[in-house]
Amino acid sequence: MHLIFISIFLMAALKWGDWKRWRDYYPTILFLITGDLLYNFLFFNHSMWAYQETIFLEDILTKHTIISLMIMFIVYPSTVLIYLGKFPHEQGKQILWIMFWILIYVVVEFINSRFLHLINHQNGWNNWWSLAFNVVMFVMLRVHHKNPLIAWGLSLLWILFLWNMFKIPFEILK
Repeated sequence: MHLIFISIFLMAALKWGDWKRWRDYYPTILFLITGDLLYNFLFFNHSMWAYQETIFLEDILTKHTIISLMIMFIVYPSTVLIYLGKFPHEQGKQILWIMFWILIYVVVEFINSRFLHLINHQNGWNNWWSLAFNVVMFVMLRVHHKNPLIAWGLSLLWILFLWNMFKIPFEILK
């Protein structure tokens, strides 16, 4: 089932992504991938969520890491190419565009966690935290595209907030 979701994002990017300006979006794509890689590395023994395959290709997509890497290298670039490529100029439409993308990610995660069991929330994480995370993430993607240093600083503050909020033990780090 993950392959179906990933394929939908890829097809959407092929149709609506701003491929002519992919170099402009490349740093933001790397910013998003780096954040997820950092999460997966730091929280290897204390995951907030974990992907699993329950419906299709269970023998191939056996581990969280495989699915996560597919999401990082297909879904995230696809998202950024469409999200930033079609980002509106008018402020009201910008807010609606951000809300639209938050809704896409929240609905996909809700379906995947609640009905398809493709994602497990752990250690206090839930769909409400995913909503908050997606709000911050989509705002940070736009901020990063305009001013990367501000986005890195704000992201560090967000990470520290989440670390303290979830009382993550420092001992989980190697």
